[in-house]
Amino acid sequence: MTRPIVGIIGNHNVLDGDYPVHATGTLNTAAVAQVAGCMPLLIPSDPRFVTVEELLETFDGFLLTGGRPNVHPSEYGEESTEAHGTFDRCRDAITLPLVRACVERGQPFFGICRGFQEINVAMGGTLHPEIRELPGRMNHRMPPDGTLEEKFALRHKVRFTEGGVFHRLLGATEVMTNSLHGQGVKTPGKRIVIDGWAEDGTPEALYVRDAPGFTLAVQWHPEWNAAQDPVSRPLFQAFGDAVRAYAAQRHGCLRQSA
Repeated sequence: MTRPIVGIIGNHNVLDGDYPVHATGTLNTAAVAQVAGCMPLLIPSDPRFVTVEELLETFDGFLLTGGRPNVHPSEYGEESTEAHGTFDRCRDAITLPLVRACVERGQPFFGICRGFQEINVAMGGTLHPEIRELPGRMNHRMPPDGTLEEKFALRHKVRFTEGGVFHRLLGATEVMTNSLHGQGVKTPGKRIVIDGWAEDGTPEALYVRDAPGFTLAVQWHPEWNAAQDPVSRPLFQAFGDAVRAYAAQRHGCLRQSA
C-alpha cells in the first residue's frame, strides 16, 4: 500500500564551506516515516525551483521544520536588527503562502520551532527577535556545548489549556519539553490560538482556529526521540492520521472525477 507523501521543508545550507545544498535533519525524516507512517520527501524551499501550487498538488501534508535562519521581520512589518539573526528569504517566499493555502484547503501541516513561528507570521502575527532579553523570560536557546543528547534534553515544562486541543491529544495539561529557540511569538496572528505556554509565559503550542485541517505547531523539537517520547509520539501519530485522511479524501475524489 502506498504511503501518503509528506513534504519536509528544507533549509538552505552550505556543505564543506562552499557547496550550497538544501537539507533537513534525519530526525525529521525518521519521525515522518517511522512515527507518522508517511513517505518523507525533502522540499527545496526556493521559488526558483518550486511553486506553492505545485507543492499543494504533489504532497498530502507538510512538515514545517526548525532551522537556524529566522523569518525576516519585514514579513510582519518590522525592521531587521542584529538580534533577528540570519534569514532565508527563499524559504519565507515558499512557506508563508503555503501555510495560508493549506489553512484554506484543509491540507494538514505540522509546525516545529521556526515552523511554529512561520505559521504565526503567515496568519498576521509578529515575533520577538530575542525572548531571553525580555524581563522574566528564561533563555530558551540551545545549550552551546554538550552532546546532541544534552542539547535536546528536556528542559522546561509546558502548560496546556485545560480541555484544549493539546490537552486532549496528549492526555495531560503539563508536559516536559526540550528548548532550542531564540525567537518567539510576540502577537498571535488572526485565528491563531495559543494553547500552550512555558513556565515564563512564552507561547509553546498553537493551532489555527476553525481551520478544516490539522494545523498544530509547537515551539520545541518533538522530532528528537519521536518514536519513544510520550509527548512527541502522539503528535506525529496524529499528524500522520490527518495526512492519511486527507490523502484518502483527495485521491478518492480524483478517482471519481477521472
